[in-house]
Amino acid sequence: MISNRQYGPTLELSNEIDEMKYRQTGEDFGAKCTRIAHALADNDQHFDAMRDILREMKFLPAGRVQNAMGAARQTTAYNCFVSQQINDDMESIMSAATSAAQTMRKGGGIGYDFSHIRPRGDLIKSLDSKASGPVSFMGIFDAICQTISSSGARRGAQMGVLRIDHPDIMEFINAKHNSDKLTGFNISVGVTDKFMECLDAKKPFDLKFEGKVYDSVDPVGLWDAIMRGTWDWAEPGVLFIDTINAENNLYYCEEIAATNPCGEQPLPPYGACLLGSFNLTQYVGMLDGCGQFNWIEFEEDITHVVRAMDNVIDRTIYPLPHQEDEAKNKRRMGLGITGLANAGSMMNLEYGTASFLLFTRQVLEILRNAAYSTSADLAEEKGSFPMYRSKDYLKSSFIKELPEWLQEKIRAFGIRNSHLTSIAPTGTISLVADNISSGIEPPFSNEYTRTLTTFEGTRTELVQDYAYARGFKGKTANEITAEKHLEVLCVASQFVDSAVSKTCNVGDSVTYEQFKDLYLDAWRNGCKGITTFRASGKRYGILNEVPMVKTDEEEEKEEKEEEEIATGGGGGEACYIDPLTGQKSCE
Repeated sequence: MISNRQYGPTLELSNEIDEMKYRQTGEDFGAKCTRIAHALADNDQHFDAMRDILREMKFLPAGRVQNAMGAARQTTAYNCFVSQQINDDMESIMSAATSAAQTMRKGGGIGYDFSHIRPRGDLIKSLDSKASGPVSFMGIFDAICQTISSSGARRGAQMGVLRIDHPDIMEFINAKHNSDKLTGFNISVGVTDKFMECLDAKKPFDLKFEGKVYDSVDPVGLWDAIMRGTWDWAEPGVLFIDTINAENNLYYCEEIAATNPCGEQPLPPYGACLLGSFNLTQYVGMLDGCGQFNWIEFEEDITHVVRAMDNVIDRTIYPLPHQEDEAKNKRRMGLGITGLANAGSMMNLEYGTASFLLFTRQVLEILRNAAYSTSADLAEEKGSFPMYRSKDYLKSSFIKELPEWLQEKIRAFGIRNSHLTSIAPTGTISLVADNISSGIEPPFSNEYTRTLTTFEGTRTELVQDYAYARGFKGKTANEITAEKHLEVLCVASQFVDSAVSKTCNVGDSVTYEQFKDLYLDAWRNGCKGITTFRASGKRYGILNEVPMVKTDEEEEKEEKEEEEIATGGGGGEACYIDPLTGQKSCE
């Protein structure tokens, strides 16, 4: 029997973006789903299940997966990577730069740790000259990012990290307090527990390199410099690097110093992140005007998706051999959720309330347990990841929080994938799915206008939030207190083995002292990092919710400003918050 059901996005904008970014020439939405399912399936039954999941948009693979798997084009299905360790010599720096160029050519964004490069002014004995410092060398990588257009006609995304105890930390903090420097980078400070303890005790904090202390500084002043930077310029971000390593399932065989460009995947050198998100809105059915979540279907779909995404690891190409080795030795993936806020609205759960937090907890607990259980089944069938060491793995902090039955299952069968969960920004794939709320964020606006350029010319289209268009009006990001945003981040962090990309919106009513408390509370609650968005800051000060009617001159000026801000003013596409939608994206 032939079905007449129409699959795919219903919004014209969503369909056009899907066609532009993720489909092959002449491919419609259904054919795209068939291509991906065929490329990832183990057998006919698995193919049928995955095709249905993809066609109904219940699971949204990350953009690179959709673009690459089963396609004729030669691109990687991995969105982002972390660079090899960059050591303090020109050969290592230029080798990393060459690897970065190769990675961006194949469609990957990259994170770097620059903490191993000696500080500015340090004596280079072999040359009888002075070092220029890590920030200066970041310019090389920035230039590569600006020059090389990643596959799919997008520029590369980059994350630069420097440890807070590096002697050049102040130069790094201030490096992007402008609109024209390092525009292909997001930057984050790797904050240690030692620093946070010194900050709490107001004890001097040492800046050092290779064991040598260069200065002892006031931690309160240093922290204030970071906070002022992100308050005014939205950068640098903060990574709690010791928390990241303490909570790492592979604590016994790797050290993490950087993340992918959007921060949801802390990764070791040459690490790669394989991402995808479950669209929670598609599991909400209506009964007497109120949404009911289909927990059984959600759990069943997770088993099919884990199996499919595990196959990506063996069936994609990699920009570099070392990246392939790293991926296959550990078989990381990062499954997450999107549409959380919309699903809550459809179930009459107000964002950030106790009932909403309980729903979030239930969703992520099922995702975690079902993903780990399926991975253990796959280990029995196909073998555990090569770096699996049962005794050490089961001692990791995250694994010890799993239910006892699940720990026993892993002990008996092993596990196929070292990590399984991550919450990404999902900006583009969420827009393609009829503009659902992205990741675990609330909608930035219930509706906005967007100008589309086509072969027939330009047109302005009204775009509505998914739930709002269906009669469910939830609170928008700026209507929710920063504390509520943080509570959602803290709940999500408990159930995610990699990390969570979550933006805490900061309104004008939030004082600077309250703003700083968000970061302290995030660390105390075990978060691996935190991102804030303050629309009235210096970088985003010109952005406001878009008026429904504008003159031609206003439209032209606004489009130019949006493009400059979205690209950092220089064309590079580090992860950014879309001026119209408020969605954070690396795509």
